Amino acid sequence: MERTNNNTRIFQKKNERELEKGVGIKIYSTSGFNGISAIYKKRYKDFIVKEITHTGRVLEINGHSTTISFSEDSKDKYTTFNLVKINKDTFEAIRTISRALNIHPNLINVAGLKDKRSISVQKASIKGNHVEKLKKLKLKDMFVKSITPTKKPVRLGSNWGNHFIITLRNIEKKVNEEKRIKALFNELHTRGFPNYYGLQRFGTFRPNSHIIGRFILEGEYQKAFDEFVLATYSTELTQSLLVREELKKSGDLEKAYKSFPKSLNYERDMIKYLLDNPKDYEGAINHLPKYLIKLLISSFQSYLFNRMLSLRHKNGKYLNKPIKGDVFSILDDDNGNITKIKYTYGGLYDKFLQEANILNRAKIVIPLIGYNTNLDEFPLMKSLLLEILDKEQISIEIFNKELLYTYEFKGSFRPIIVKPLGLKILEFTEDDSFQNKNKLKIEFSLQKGSYATMLLREIIK
Repeated sequence: MERTNNNTRIFQKKNERELEKGVGIKIYSTSGFNGISAIYKKRYKDFIVKEITHTGRVLEINGHSTTISFSEDSKDKYTTFNLVKINKDTFEAIRTISRALNIHPNLINVAGLKDKRSISVQKASIKGNHVEKLKKLKLKDMFVKSITPTKKPVRLGSNWGNHFIITLRNIEKKVNEEKRIKALFNELHTRGFPNYYGLQRFGTFRPNSHIIGRFILEGEYQKAFDEFVLATYSTELTQSLLVREELKKSGDLEKAYKSFPKSLNYERDMIKYLLDNPKDYEGAINHLPKYLIKLLISSFQSYLFNRMLSLRHKNGKYLNKPIKGDVFSILDDDNGNITKIKYTYGGLYDKFLQEANILNRAKIVIPLIGYNTNLDEFPLMKSLLLEILDKEQISIEIFNKELLYTYEFKGSFRPIIVKPLGLKILEFTEDDSFQNKNKLKIEFSLQKGSYATMLLREIIK
């Protein structure tokens, strides 16, 4: 249970399930199956993520390092490459490369964020000709491969999805355990799982990015600063917790700037800004990188999605069975992505939509609300959203804020369930990390925007 007191959040159990509840993650699609009580990411090598391009090609960790020359005659404008990183956050990788090349981080684009504690490979691009510099680049735990000049940059969401190879550890040895896991996998293949935004979206140890995003949209900049810098979470690192607590008590920004660890670089930047510009909290927040502000606002958007999904189920609505007022998106023929073609369930097209749903040609969607969202097009979700806003004392006018236009949050929609592709057991053997326990190595692919951790949540519970 989470308690809030003096801007302190205390989690009694300090586990993922408890933290997830705070960001709207509450239900399972396979509640009839017991979890296997495992841990993941014991080692970064246990979590391997490989991006899948829009053409269906899986990028390889040990891919080739061939380089094609930059040619202005061919109208090349960007340098595109495969970025392999080991146990590094995507933003951290972007900052490291930008410093090494002496360019602004905003010039570097990626298709999506990848888990920090992992080995991952993803497409990235930089505006301009950086071929020769990238060829010579030597960075710790990062490798640049397949450098290719391109006319267009890599854009957020331009990949098809991600391929995963994940090892779960510390599994109790039980009779017929592998058989039971296979039965669960069959159920997940058929039913899918709730397409929640995972904890990574909100902060694994300090799940509060949605709170900060809300304050920013509401123009409550001091509250946003306090939540970002001062709020303490019982799940965060002890050193971080202590320096935040000290600043809360003393209010001494100069001392805080010296004592905050360099790993809290965003906090340090804002504290330094306030030292130079006393009480200008709006300026301190806007001093953050634009991509981070955009991510914070997006987290608030994601939080409302999670809440609507959970409330829909709480009210007795099955995730894979449509009800009146639901909205379906028809999937495209090539990649199975949702399209702008939408139909509301509860009318002339119900039989067609039911068949399309069974054949995986259409999906029930929930809006990601932006300035262009017409809630009247989502009858069921509109009623649920208004209930959530009322409970949390959020004004509906928050979706007309200027920042939504500034950061191009037009609004979109997202499926309420996702089905893993190729989910299978690669290995179920003795664990080499835990005595007298088993480990489970699995493989699967997910379309972009869906979280592997939400699938693992169904397996582990």
